[in-house]
Amino acid sequence: MSVNTLFLRLEGPLQSWGTEQSKFVIRRTSEAPTKSGIIGMCCAALGISRQEAANGWLQKLSELRMAVRIDVPGVRWWDYHTVGAGMMMRTSENRSKTKPGPLVTRREYLCDASFLVILQGEHSLVAELEIAVNNPRWPIYLGRKCCTLSRPLLVHPAGDFPNLVSALKSIPWQPRLAGDPMPQTVDCLIDWEPTIDQPEPPDDALIFYDVPLTFDPPSHCPRFVIRESLIVGKNREIGIAEKPAQNKTPRPSQPRADYRNTEYRHARIKRLDADHHLCILCKSPATTVQHITYRRAGGNETPDDLRSLCRLCHDAVTMIEYGAGMGLDRINPEEKKWREQIIEKRSEIIRFRSIETRRRHLSNQEV
Repeated sequence: MSVNTLFLRLEGPLQSWGTEQSKFVIRRTSEAPTKSGIIGMCCAALGISRQEAANGWLQKLSELRMAVRIDVPGVRWWDYHTVGAGMMMRTSENRSKTKPGPLVTRREYLCDASFLVILQGEHSLVAELEIAVNNPRWPIYLGRKCCTLSRPLLVHPAGDFPNLVSALKSIPWQPRLAGDPMPQTVDCLIDWEPTIDQPEPPDDALIFYDVPLTFDPPSHCPRFVIRESLIVGKNREIGIAEKPAQNKTPRPSQPRADYRNTEYRHARIKRLDADHHLCILCKSPATTVQHITYRRAGGNETPDDLRSLCRLCHDAVTMIEYGAGMGLDRINPEEKKWREQIIEKRSEIIRFRSIETRRRHLSNQEV
Protein backbone atom coordinates (compact mmCIF):
# COMPACT_ATOMS: atom_id res chain seq x y z
CA MET A 1 0.00 0.00 0.00
CA SER A 2 1.32 3.44 -0.91
CA VAL A 3 1.79 5.86 1.97
CA ASN A 4 2.06 9.64 2.04
CA THR A 5 2.74 10.26 5.75
CA LEU A 6 5.81 9.46 7.82
CA PHE A 7 5.72 9.54 11.64
CA LEU A 8 8.89 10.30 13.61
CA ARG A 9 8.99 9.96 17.40
CA LEU A 10 11.69 12.29 18.78
CA GLU A 11 12.72 11.44 22.33
CA GLY A 12 16.00 11.73 24.19
CA PRO A 13 17.58 12.99 27.41
CA LEU A 14 18.43 16.27 25.63
CA GLN A 15 17.26 18.02 22.47
CA SER A 16 18.18 21.38 21.00
CA TRP A 17 16.64 22.99 17.91
CA GLY A 18 18.30 26.23 16.89
CA THR A 19 16.43 29.13 15.29
CA GLU A 20 17.54 32.15 13.29
CA GLN A 21 18.11 33.91 16.64
CA SER A 22 20.40 31.13 17.93
CA LYS A 23 23.69 32.85 17.18
CA PHE A 24 26.78 34.22 18.82
CA VAL A 25 27.55 33.31 22.47
CA ILE A 26 23.99 32.48 23.57
CA ARG A 27 22.47 29.55 21.66
CA ARG A 28 18.80 29.13 22.51
CA THR A 29 16.52 26.31 21.42
CA SER A 30 13.09 26.42 19.86
CA GLU A 31 10.20 24.88 21.77
CA ALA A 32 9.87 22.16 19.12
CA PRO A 33 11.86 20.62 16.24
CA THR A 34 12.45 23.01 13.33
CA LYS A 35 11.95 22.13 9.69
CA SER A 36 15.63 22.75 9.04
CA GLY A 37 16.55 20.33 11.82
CA ILE A 38 14.19 17.61 10.56
CA ILE A 39 15.44 17.99 6.97
CA GLY A 40 19.00 17.74 8.31
CA MET A 41 18.05 14.45 10.00
CA CYS A 42 16.60 13.16 6.71
CA CYS A 43 19.81 14.11 4.88
CA ALA A 44 21.89 12.26 7.48
CA ALA A 45 19.72 9.17 7.06
CA LEU A 46 20.07 9.37 3.25
CA GLY A 47 23.82 10.01 3.47
CA ILE A 48 23.64 13.43 1.79
CA SER A 49 26.37 15.91 2.74
CA ARG A 50 25.84 19.62 3.38
CA GLN A 51 27.26 20.47 -0.03
CA GLU A 52 25.27 17.80 -1.89
CA ALA A 53 22.02 18.85 -0.21
CA ALA A 54 21.92 22.09 -2.22
CA ASN A 55 21.78 20.09 -5.49
CA GLY A 56 18.01 19.66 -5.49
CA TRP A 57 17.58 17.71 -2.25
CA LEU A 58 16.77 20.69 -0.03
CA GLN A 59 14.10 21.94 -2.41
CA LYS A 60 12.64 18.44 -2.67
CA LEU A 61 12.59 17.86 1.11
CA SER A 62 11.33 21.39 1.87
CA GLU A 63 8.19 20.65 -0.12
CA LEU A 64 7.19 18.07 2.48
CA ARG A 65 4.38 19.33 4.70
CA MET A 66 5.33 19.16 8.38
CA ALA A 67 3.50 19.15 11.69
CA VAL A 68 4.83 18.75 15.22
CA ARG A 69 2.79 17.57 18.20
CA ILE A 70 4.33 18.53 21.53
CA ASP A 71 3.41 15.52 23.66
CA VAL A 72 5.87 16.42 26.44
CA PRO A 73 7.43 19.91 26.25
CA GLY A 74 10.37 19.02 28.50
CA VAL A 75 12.35 21.23 30.84
CA ARG A 76 14.72 23.92 29.60
CA TRP A 77 18.32 23.45 30.76
CA TRP A 78 21.46 25.53 30.25
CA ASP A 79 24.99 24.26 29.70
CA TYR A 80 28.20 25.74 28.36
CA HIS A 81 30.36 24.84 25.36
CA THR A 82 33.95 25.80 24.54
CA VAL A 83 35.38 26.46 21.08
CA GLY A 84 39.01 26.96 20.08
CA ALA A 85 41.39 26.55 23.01
CA GLY A 86 44.05 28.62 21.24
CA MET A 87 41.95 31.70 20.48
CA MET A 88 43.17 35.11 21.62
CA MET A 89 40.47 36.29 24.01
CA ARG A 90 40.12 39.57 25.87
CA THR A 91 40.72 39.27 29.60
CA SER A 92 37.92 40.03 32.05
CA GLU A 93 40.26 42.20 34.15
CA ASN A 94 41.47 44.37 31.29
CA ARG A 95 39.44 44.40 28.09
CA SER A 96 42.32 45.97 26.16
CA LYS A 97 44.55 42.90 26.72
CA THR A 98 44.25 39.42 25.26
CA LYS A 99 45.46 35.95 26.22
CA PRO A 100 45.08 32.46 24.76
CA GLY A 101 41.88 30.74 25.81
CA PRO A 102 38.64 29.14 24.58
CA LEU A 103 35.48 30.91 23.50
CA VAL A 104 32.75 29.95 25.98
CA THR A 105 29.16 29.88 24.73
CA ARG A 106 25.93 29.16 26.58
CA ARG A 107 23.73 26.41 25.13
CA GLU A 108 20.07 25.81 25.91
CA TYR A 109 18.51 22.32 25.79
CA LEU A 110 15.12 20.63 26.22
CA CYS A 111 15.37 17.86 28.80
CA ASP A 112 13.13 14.76 28.60
CA ALA A 113 10.93 16.18 25.83
CA SER A 114 8.83 14.08 23.44
CA PHE A 115 7.63 15.15 20.01
CA LEU A 116 5.60 13.50 17.28
CA VAL A 117 6.81 14.86 13.94
CA ILE A 118 4.76 14.25 10.81
CA LEU A 119 6.10 14.56 7.26
CA GLN A 120 3.57 14.38 4.46
CA GLY A 121 4.26 14.44 0.75
CA GLU A 122 4.73 12.49 -2.47
CA HIS A 123 4.44 8.71 -1.99
CA SER A 124 7.82 7.69 -3.43
CA LEU A 125 9.72 10.27 -1.38
CA VAL A 126 7.99 9.23 1.86
CA ALA A 127 8.76 5.58 1.12
CA GLU A 128 12.42 6.40 0.43
CA LEU A 129 12.69 8.34 3.68
CA GLU A 130 11.09 5.52 5.66
CA ILE A 131 13.71 3.07 4.38
CA ALA A 132 16.55 5.51 5.06
CA VAL A 133 15.42 6.41 8.60
CA ASN A 134 15.01 2.72 9.43
CA ASN A 135 18.61 2.08 8.33
CA PRO A 136 20.41 5.46 8.40
CA ARG A 137 23.71 5.85 6.61
CA TRP A 138 25.01 8.43 9.13
CA PRO A 139 24.16 8.85 12.83
CA ILE A 140 21.01 10.80 13.64
CA TYR A 141 20.85 13.18 16.58
CA LEU A 142 18.28 15.57 18.02
CA GLY A 143 19.53 18.96 16.89
CA ARG A 144 23.12 18.70 18.17
CA LYS A 145 25.61 15.85 18.11
CA CYS A 146 25.52 15.50 21.88
CA CYS A 147 21.73 14.92 21.79
CA THR A 148 21.23 11.21 21.14
CA LEU A 149 18.02 9.26 20.63
CA SER A 150 16.57 7.22 23.50
CA ARG A 151 14.18 5.24 21.29
CA PRO A 152 13.84 4.46 17.56
CA LEU A 153 12.40 7.15 15.32
CA LEU A 154 9.98 4.81 13.53
CA VAL A 155 7.83 3.77 16.49
CA HIS A 156 4.64 4.42 14.51
CA PRO A 157 4.05 2.92 11.05
CA ALA A 158 3.68 5.18 8.04
CA GLY A 159 0.19 5.67 6.61
CA ASP A 160 -2.00 7.52 4.15
CA PHE A 161 -3.94 10.54 5.41
CA PRO A 162 -5.81 13.38 3.66
CA ASN A 163 -4.20 16.11 5.79
CA LEU A 164 -1.84 16.78 8.68
CA VAL A 165 -4.54 17.17 11.34
CA SER A 166 -6.04 13.75 10.64
CA ALA A 167 -2.54 12.25 10.90
CA LEU A 168 -1.95 14.01 14.23
CA LYS A 169 -5.22 12.58 15.61
CA SER A 170 -4.41 9.01 14.52
CA ILE A 171 -1.61 8.47 17.07
CA PRO A 172 -2.60 8.40 20.78
CA TRP A 173 -0.71 10.60 23.22
CA GLN A 174 2.34 8.92 24.73
CA PRO A 175 4.33 9.89 27.85
CA ARG A 176 8.10 10.29 27.74
CA LEU A 177 8.59 8.73 31.19
CA ALA A 178 6.32 6.53 33.28
CA GLY A 179 5.45 9.33 35.69
CA ASP A 180 4.52 11.96 33.10
CA PRO A 181 0.98 13.24 33.82
CA MET A 182 -1.46 13.13 30.92
CA PRO A 183 -2.29 16.66 29.75
CA GLN A 184 -5.76 17.86 28.84
CA THR A 185 -4.52 19.35 25.55
CA VAL A 186 -1.40 19.18 23.42
CA ASP A 187 -0.06 22.00 21.27
CA CYS A 188 0.66 21.38 17.60
CA LEU A 189 2.66 23.42 15.08
CA ILE A 190 1.26 22.80 11.60
CA ASP A 191 2.44 24.05 8.22
CA TRP A 192 -0.12 26.47 6.78
CA GLU A 193 -1.20 25.88 3.21
CA PRO A 194 -3.39 28.16 1.07
CA THR A 195 -6.85 26.88 0.17
CA ILE A 196 -9.70 28.17 -1.99
CA ASP A 197 -11.54 29.34 1.13
CA GLN A 198 -8.42 30.84 2.72
CA PRO A 199 -5.87 31.96 0.11
CA GLU A 200 -4.09 34.24 2.61
CA PRO A 201 -2.60 33.22 5.99
CA PRO A 202 -4.64 34.19 9.06
CA ASP A 203 -3.53 37.07 11.24
CA ASP A 204 -2.46 34.71 14.03
CA ALA A 205 -0.18 32.68 11.75
CA LEU A 206 3.41 32.41 12.97
CA ILE A 207 6.44 32.94 10.76
CA PHE A 208 9.34 30.53 11.21
CA TYR A 209 12.60 31.19 9.33
CA ASP A 210 13.62 27.54 9.21
CA VAL A 211 13.18 26.34 5.62
CA PRO A 212 16.76 25.63 4.48
CA LEU A 213 18.02 27.04 1.19
CA THR A 214 21.60 25.90 1.81
CA PHE A 215 23.38 24.22 4.72
CA ASP A 216 26.84 25.51 3.78
CA PRO A 217 26.68 28.41 4.41
CA PRO A 218 23.41 28.24 6.39
CA SER A 219 20.61 30.17 4.71
CA HIS A 220 16.86 29.93 5.36
CA CYS A 221 13.56 31.29 4.09
CA PRO A 222 10.28 31.69 6.03
CA ARG A 223 7.16 29.53 6.28
CA PHE A 224 3.75 30.11 7.86
CA VAL A 225 2.85 27.94 10.86
CA ILE A 226 -0.50 27.54 12.59
CA ARG A 227 -0.60 26.68 16.30
CA GLU A 228 -3.47 24.35 17.19
CA SER A 229 -4.50 22.72 20.48
CA LEU A 230 -5.83 19.17 20.38
CA ILE A 231 -7.62 17.59 23.33
CA VAL A 232 -6.43 14.35 24.96
CA GLY A 233 -9.19 11.88 25.84
CA LYS A 234 -9.39 9.41 28.71
CA ASN A 235 -7.78 6.66 26.65
CA ARG A 236 -5.10 9.02 25.36
CA GLU A 237 -6.91 9.43 22.05
CA ILE A 238 -6.51 12.80 20.33
CA GLY A 239 -9.45 14.96 19.29
CA ILE A 240 -10.09 18.49 18.07
CA ALA A 241 -10.74 21.05 20.78
CA GLU A 242 -14.10 22.77 20.64
CA LYS A 243 -14.17 26.32 19.38
CA PRO A 244 -14.91 28.97 22.04
CA ALA A 245 -18.42 30.38 22.03
CA GLN A 246 -17.07 33.89 21.59
CA ASN A 247 -14.12 34.54 19.35
CA LYS A 248 -11.21 36.47 20.76
CA THR A 249 -10.70 39.95 19.45
CA PRO A 250 -8.51 39.46 16.39
CA ARG A 251 -5.13 41.10 16.36
CA PRO A 252 -4.79 43.98 13.92
CA SER A 253 -3.16 42.92 10.69
CA GLN A 254 0.45 44.07 10.43
CA PRO A 255 2.54 44.28 7.28
CA ARG A 256 5.10 41.51 6.91
CA ALA A 257 8.11 41.34 4.64
CA ASP A 258 7.69 38.91 1.74
CA TYR A 259 11.15 38.28 0.34
CA ARG A 260 9.77 36.24 -2.57
CA ASN A 261 7.43 38.99 -3.75
CA THR A 262 8.28 40.26 -7.25
CA GLU A 263 7.61 43.92 -6.44
CA TYR A 264 9.83 43.72 -3.36
CA ARG A 265 12.63 42.20 -5.43
CA HIS A 266 12.35 45.04 -7.97
CA ALA A 267 12.57 47.62 -5.16
CA ARG A 268 15.54 45.74 -3.72
CA ILE A 269 17.44 45.82 -7.02
CA LYS A 270 16.70 49.53 -7.46
CA ARG A 271 18.03 50.24 -3.97
CA LEU A 272 21.20 48.24 -4.57
CA ASP A 273 21.73 49.96 -7.92
CA ALA A 274 21.21 53.38 -6.30
CA ASP A 275 23.89 52.54 -3.73
CA HIS A 276 26.20 51.08 -6.42
CA HIS A 277 25.92 47.69 -4.66
CA LEU A 278 28.00 49.02 -1.73
CA CYS A 279 27.20 48.97 1.97
CA ILE A 280 26.20 52.50 2.96
CA LEU A 281 28.15 52.11 6.23
CA CYS A 282 31.44 50.37 5.52
CA LYS A 283 31.48 50.44 1.67
CA SER A 284 31.97 46.66 1.46
CA PRO A 285 30.02 44.81 -1.27
CA ALA A 286 26.34 44.95 -0.35
CA THR A 287 24.55 41.62 -0.58
CA THR A 288 21.31 42.51 1.22
CA VAL A 289 19.03 45.41 2.07
CA GLN A 290 17.62 46.63 5.37
CA HIS A 291 14.00 47.72 5.90
CA ILE A 292 14.01 51.09 7.63
CA THR A 293 10.21 50.82 7.84
CA TYR A 294 7.74 47.95 7.50
CA ARG A 295 4.71 50.16 6.86
CA ARG A 296 4.62 49.13 3.19
CA ALA A 297 6.20 45.69 3.61
CA GLY A 298 4.86 42.71 1.73
CA GLY A 299 5.25 43.98 -1.82
CA ASN A 300 4.49 47.69 -1.64
CA GLU A 301 8.00 48.75 -0.63
CA THR A 302 9.69 51.61 -2.40
CA PRO A 303 13.47 51.94 -2.77
CA ASP A 304 13.32 54.68 -0.10
CA ASP A 305 12.10 52.08 2.43
CA LEU A 306 15.33 50.10 2.01
CA ARG A 307 19.05 50.63 2.56
CA SER A 308 21.92 48.57 1.10
CA LEU A 309 24.12 46.79 3.67
CA CYS A 310 26.73 44.06 3.83
CA ARG A 311 25.84 41.03 5.90
CA LEU A 312 27.94 42.09 8.88
CA CYS A 313 26.37 45.55 9.11
CA HIS A 314 22.92 44.03 8.55
CA ASP A 315 23.43 41.63 11.47
CA ALA A 316 24.60 44.49 13.68
CA VAL A 317 21.60 46.66 12.83
CA THR A 318 19.18 43.77 13.33
CA MET A 319 20.61 42.94 16.76
CA ILE A 320 20.20 46.55 17.88
CA GLU A 321 16.59 46.59 16.62
CA TYR A 322 15.68 43.37 18.44
CA GLY A 323 17.31 44.63 21.61
CA ALA A 324 15.31 47.86 21.43
CA GLY A 325 12.04 46.06 20.65
CA MET A 326 11.29 48.27 17.66
CA GLY A 327 7.96 48.16 15.81
CA LEU A 328 7.18 49.07 12.22
CA ASP A 329 9.74 51.87 12.01
CA ARG A 330 13.31 50.64 12.27
CA ILE A 331 16.88 51.95 12.19
CA ASN A 332 18.01 54.12 9.29
CA PRO A 333 21.75 53.35 9.10
CA GLU A 334 22.37 56.69 7.38
CA GLU A 335 21.41 58.64 10.51
CA LYS A 336 24.48 59.73 12.50
CA LYS A 337 22.90 58.90 15.86
CA TRP A 338 23.12 55.17 15.06
CA ARG A 339 26.62 55.07 13.61
CA GLU A 340 28.60 54.53 16.83
CA GLN A 341 26.19 51.86 18.10
CA ILE A 342 26.38 49.95 14.82
CA ILE A 343 30.19 50.10 14.76
CA GLU A 344 30.33 48.87 18.35
CA LYS A 345 27.91 46.03 17.58
CA ARG A 346 29.96 45.07 14.50
CA SER A 347 33.04 44.77 16.69
CA GLU A 348 31.12 42.67 19.21
CA ILE A 349 29.97 40.27 16.48
CA ILE A 350 33.49 39.86 15.09
CA ARG A 351 34.95 39.39 18.57
CA PHE A 352 32.66 36.48 19.42
CA ARG A 353 32.52 34.67 16.12
CA SER A 354 34.32 31.42 15.46
CA ILE A 355 37.90 31.12 14.19
CA GLU A 356 36.67 30.19 10.72
CA THR A 357 34.40 33.22 10.53
CA ARG A 358 37.27 35.44 11.64
CA ARG A 359 39.45 33.96 8.89
CA ARG A 360 36.82 34.70 6.27
CA HIS A 361 36.40 38.23 7.62
CA LEU A 362 40.09 38.91 7.09
CA SER A 363 39.98 37.52 3.55
CA ASN A 364 38.64 39.48 0.59
CA GLN A 365 35.15 38.07 1.01
CA GLU A 366 32.05 39.14 2.83
CA VAL A 367 31.45 37.57 6.25
